[in-house]
Amino acid sequence: MSSTPPAVASGRPTRLVVLVIALCWMVVLFDGLDMFMYGAVLPKMLDDPTLGLTAAKGGEIGSYATFGMLVGALAAGTVTDWAGRKKVIAGCCALFSIASAVCAAAPSLGVFGFGRLLAGLGLGGLLPIAIAMVVEYAPRGRGNLMIGVLMTAHHAGGILASALSLWLVAPFGWRSLYWVGVVPLIIAVPLVARFLPESLGFLVTRGRRDEAEALARRHGVDLAEFPASQDASATRADRWVGLRGLFQNSLWLPTLLFWLASFGGLLLVYGVNTWLPTMMRANGYELGSALGFLLVINLGGIVGMLVAGRIADRFGATRVSALWFALTAVGTFLLGIRMPLPITYVVVFLTGVWLFSAQTMVYAAVAGRFPTESRATALGWTAGMGRFGAVFGPWLGGVLLANHAQSWGFTVFAVTAVFGSIMITLSGRGRKPAAPSVPSARPGDAVAT
Repeated sequence: MSSTPPAVASGRPTRLVVLVIALCWMVVLFDGLDMFMYGAVLPKMLDDPTLGLTAAKGGEIGSYATFGMLVGALAAGTVTDWAGRKKVIAGCCALFSIASAVCAAAPSLGVFGFGRLLAGLGLGGLLPIAIAMVVEYAPRGRGNLMIGVLMTAHHAGGILASALSLWLVAPFGWRSLYWVGVVPLIIAVPLVARFLPESLGFLVTRGRRDEAEALARRHGVDLAEFPASQDASATRADRWVGLRGLFQNSLWLPTLLFWLASFGGLLLVYGVNTWLPTMMRANGYELGSALGFLLVINLGGIVGMLVAGRIADRFGATRVSALWFALTAVGTFLLGIRMPLPITYVVVFLTGVWLFSAQTMVYAAVAGRFPTESRATALGWTAGMGRFGAVFGPWLGGVLLANHAQSWGFTVFAVTAVFGSIMITLSGRGRKPAAPSVPSARPGDAVAT
């Protein structure tokens, strides 16, 4: 069975493909905005005497959201493989938007922390499902590039969070940025509910071919060459088929290695994004420059997604992820060294190029290794297990900053990047040729190693 609809098997995007990618890009943009806004407003929150927020407490609250993401990713990845992609995407988007309103109106740190925990549930669930949807509609040989394009939205959200914080926080206070986070509930959720199609691969895999054919006719897609899955009998009565598929045959070892690589990658992503402005200010940079570093590192992330995705379509996501992790180790180590401001900006940009796409290529490798019936589950559990790193990263940054050891934070991030490089490299060792149902079996697709 091919897991790519024949409408996109030629490598040419169709109207349906563009629609899916555009809507997923939009919701991931808002996901990135919500995720990065805490780091963008954290310096101002620390200066707010009414909150009584300390550096150590700030790290703990940062970990609330990432713990929520852990639970959200694990739950959503499993739920969507039997309930469908569209409902989960809309629900997650609505959840983190409502949580943003809770944070904006929070009268105390306790309520604010609850809001961030609630937001994490939605943020953690959305991203792996959006990746699964895009992979299932990606043109042949362009799977990694499409994931890279999707993830540019995440870092565009980071840039938007930085820009809005510079514009809004000084005159209107840090709460104003969280009120902006309510916008997805008004814009994105209705658009997803109205226009986002369900995954064709999901419908056929679940034996709902009539629905798939109706959707295909509506969008001009030919399903004549899209056979029913070998596992079409895995209906809602068997909701755990996707999870069992992660450990069947020879997949158990790469599954565990993907989890470990994701742990390292997400520790870096969330640790750096939460504490970069604060740690750079502690190193002697002005607040404006420190916030500018957050914008620049996310700009580098956008460039890195496009570069890494295109290279990975040719050389394999595993190889690119391993190299990018190694380069991230160099970049994060250099950030702990006080340098002239222009050189620092260059290093921050290059670190962004490598850091974020290293983790994204872990997702790309997972997306190509597993078949349609367990792909969202595999992505959700890889992201979910990685969230332990996402929880640990902000907490660790807060502890180091509270003990005036912020320079050691960058060293810890560098060591973590080396760990991620080793784990993702081992995940591709001794791999046998993929079965026909796996996307990587197609020439140039997601996870050639």
